[in-house]
Amino acid sequence: MKEFRFKIIIILGAIALSIYLLYPTYVDYQNSKEISQILEKKREEIKETDPEVTSETLKSRIRTVEDSIKTADPSIQEARQKRIKLGLDLQGGMRVVLEVNTGRLLEKLAKDPDQTFKDALNSAQAEASLSDEPVVDILARNFEEKGIRLSRYFGSVRDDDNTIISNLKSDAEDAVSRAMEIIRNRVDQYGVAEPSIQRQGSRRIIVELPGVAREEEAKQLLQGTALLEFRIVKDPEFTIAIMQNIDKVLAGKIIDDTTKTDSSLASNEVNKDTSTVQDTTKELSEEEFKKEHPFFSVAIINPQGRTADAFIKEDERNKITLMLNRPEVQKVIPNNVEFVFSAKSFIADNGNEYYTLYLVNKNPELTGGVITDANANIDPSTSAPIVNMTMDSDGATQWARITGANVGKRIAIILDGVVFSAPNVKGKIPGGRSQIEGMENMEEAKLLEIVLKAGALPAPVDIIEERTVGPSLGEDSINKGVIAGTAGFIITVIFLIIYYQKSGSVGSVALIFTVLFTLGVMAGFNATLTLPGIAGIILTITMSIDSNVLIYERIREELAVGKTIKASIDSGFSRALSAIVDSNVTTFFSGIILYQFGTGPIQGFALTLMIGIVASMFSALVVTRVILDYMVYKGAKITVG
Repeated sequence: MKEFRFKIIIILGAIALSIYLLYPTYVDYQNSKEISQILEKKREEIKETDPEVTSETLKSRIRTVEDSIKTADPSIQEARQKRIKLGLDLQGGMRVVLEVNTGRLLEKLAKDPDQTFKDALNSAQAEASLSDEPVVDILARNFEEKGIRLSRYFGSVRDDDNTIISNLKSDAEDAVSRAMEIIRNRVDQYGVAEPSIQRQGSRRIIVELPGVAREEEAKQLLQGTALLEFRIVKDPEFTIAIMQNIDKVLAGKIIDDTTKTDSSLASNEVNKDTSTVQDTTKELSEEEFKKEHPFFSVAIINPQGRTADAFIKEDERNKITLMLNRPEVQKVIPNNVEFVFSAKSFIADNGNEYYTLYLVNKNPELTGGVITDANANIDPSTSAPIVNMTMDSDGATQWARITGANVGKRIAIILDGVVFSAPNVKGKIPGGRSQIEGMENMEEAKLLEIVLKAGALPAPVDIIEERTVGPSLGEDSINKGVIAGTAGFIITVIFLIIYYQKSGSVGSVALIFTVLFTLGVMAGFNATLTLPGIAGIILTITMSIDSNVLIYERIREELAVGKTIKASIDSGFSRALSAIVDSNVTTFFSGIILYQFGTGPIQGFALTLMIGIVASMFSALVVTRVILDYMVYKGAKITVG
């Protein structure tokens, strides 16, 4: 008995460890069942109390209840983190193909890009969308055909085109790598337990987010460039003068010098709206006002306000944008300022939805590169969600200088080209702390926190393909996979028992341990189980039988020449060892190749196959051997068919 003790301890230890690693999966399954029952009961209660509730409202309220349940009990999330992860095809979620916008990156890197540059870049992007040729190569060819050196826009005059092309390709390559890392950081902080982020080709990134139900929120997380800027809001007098000139240009009038200031229009004629009509010095009909003041008929200014912020109806936002982009209007807007919309709209007393339009400096006083930390919180004074930001030492010094030099002025906090808030500077702010307001809820504030902490994307990313897998489809895949695996297991066990009799029963027990060890290792290494992964487990079961068949056939041959059962077992295992090792090792190497060069489902199959090979060899060479040797030690009769 002593000769078996060490092996028995190893087997029991492996069993105990596998059960320990799989226990969180069992707990998570039980938790999911309980939460589903609670949510179903809550859903029925909401429908009873409010029969006219919309599906979106119901979904939102149920989601809130689910979040509160998971937040209240940390053990729920802990068990979910340690369970066997399920892939996109088994639990539903999102699959998004992103493409790094190399054209926008080149535009950002260019020195003084003119219309010639923009036309060449647009042509290069259009051609690149139809082929795999890099945008950099196409752009370089376009410039070469026009006889323009790349040093006109990139690098220095001393650099030749080949050097600049090499540098631009390196920048583009680096942009994709940085984008992958930033997206991975964002997804990890977002809380997706088993994401898959892979590169495809030269500029594409495939992101799989299993279990993600809030698609729009996830898309915002992936695409947000996180370009944070702090810009000075122009004084009302200056802004009104610019707006007056824009209004006159659009009306076909002769404009005054943009340096002159006349704010009388702000209090007399600029607030002509059908629902909030203000007294003006000239009584005009609505049509006359639109003809006389085309800009101020769309951009509403509050004459009692202390700012020159314009309010634009939600359905007229595109109209004002087209106005501002007209060439004749661009001529009267100074080069160092620009109009920027607010991130969020608001509902006025008249029931209309408005966006705020600000005039700000074009160049930022400070950018988000100095942000070292961000935390979403609730403002105790207003109960509104905010994001508190902390800057590094250099940013803190600059922020103290900026706020100290602009006391009484407003600084717009701009993220990805829209204004989140434009607070007044009441005094110098030391310590490098600031905050962003304007979020609708805590979820949006948390999302902004994640984007700021993870960093800004080096270039915009575009979603070129999006696919959503519903949870019901994933559940159906699990059920069919389990049925297929169970059927394969039962058929294999029946064959073993019928063909090899008592030895076949021993092999069946070892087969159970093979599946247990495989799942335990997957849970221990936080591996992700996919539908092809289930196929890998089923294949592992058949390969485990191959090992048992080799061993039993060798034992049968030894018994046929008259050896004792103990000698036959020893010789059978010894003779079958080389064949078992050879076949499993070659298959294992095949799994490594599939995992290294495959993507998604292929990797899931390769992973379970490799884990299963190791588990099946342990079961066949250790578990089966110990059981057979113990049976011989106890004098039990062993039959091999």
